[in-house]
Amino acid sequence: MTDTDTSRGQQSDSPVRDATRVATRVIENVEEVIVGHHDEIEHIVIALLGRGHVLLEDVPGVGKTMLARSVAASFDGEFKRVQFTPDLLPTDVTGVNVFNQKTREFEFRPGPIFANVVLGDEINRAPPKTQSALLEAMEEGQVSVDGTTHAVPSPFTVIATQNTVERNRAYDLPMAELDRFMTKLHLGYPGADEESAMLGEVVGHHPIEELTSVATLEQLSAAQATVAEVTVEEPIRTYATRLARFTREHAELGVSPRGSISLLRAAQARAVLEGREYVVPDDVQTEAPVVLPHRIRTDSSDQSAEGLVREALDSVPVE
Repeated sequence: MTDTDTSRGQQSDSPVRDATRVATRVIENVEEVIVGHHDEIEHIVIALLGRGHVLLEDVPGVGKTMLARSVAASFDGEFKRVQFTPDLLPTDVTGVNVFNQKTREFEFRPGPIFANVVLGDEINRAPPKTQSALLEAMEEGQVSVDGTTHAVPSPFTVIATQNTVERNRAYDLPMAELDRFMTKLHLGYPGADEESAMLGEVVGHHPIEELTSVATLEQLSAAQATVAEVTVEEPIRTYATRLARFTREHAELGVSPRGSISLLRAAQARAVLEGREYVVPDDVQTEAPVVLPHRIRTDSSDQSAEGLVREALDSVPVE
């Protein structure tokens, strides 16, 4: 079967091959808009395939929101954006029950969290109570309002952004919420050539205005199911466990079991992106620097969480 045969909407006889092609199409589509961040785009697509959520942290103006919009536009599902502000209420995110004068009954009006891809823009501008409105949906795929639970659409992914400036006007995300994000990424400023290329593309019509979807929700769901079936042998599971234990033994707060699960799910998605049905140590080592550090609090200001993860990867052998 050729690539043409397996274009959008058609399936080959290999679920892994199909999932790889979905991921590759999305990455190439996003790169029509975002210049010079191939690795970060790969990590976001891997989080999507691994049923995870993504936190993009950096200074304003480096393309965080545009990156999230480009990823969302690459699928034909529903996309909603929430601009987090200091006066945003939890019900502005989750939805609220309102009284219908005609039926004399309360009706649930869903909030913007009811979408396949939700962009939480500048999430650290809202107080912790509003930030926590995302927790149940991110972990359990549902929202509870006045004692009634409502399932969010499937597949469901939150891509949140937070700025690193004006800290006095922002609220740090609690560890319980940080732990819900599979991946935390930093974009950084583009190189000179990359910035010049970007300027050449956006000074007229912005390419995001012409970006179209390249995968259906059914294909994304099928790719996620394929990733979940990727083999993780016992030595790989032990390796991930020993990495997590190393961080717990050398930091005030180490990687949680949820973090270990996220690491292996990201490694499964990395394996599929590489066209494999099984995880190898390189998959774990490639994903660990973006999956583990935001879950760690070190004992000393002299040691960073990123440095501790590098030390763990250097010290813990693969057996």
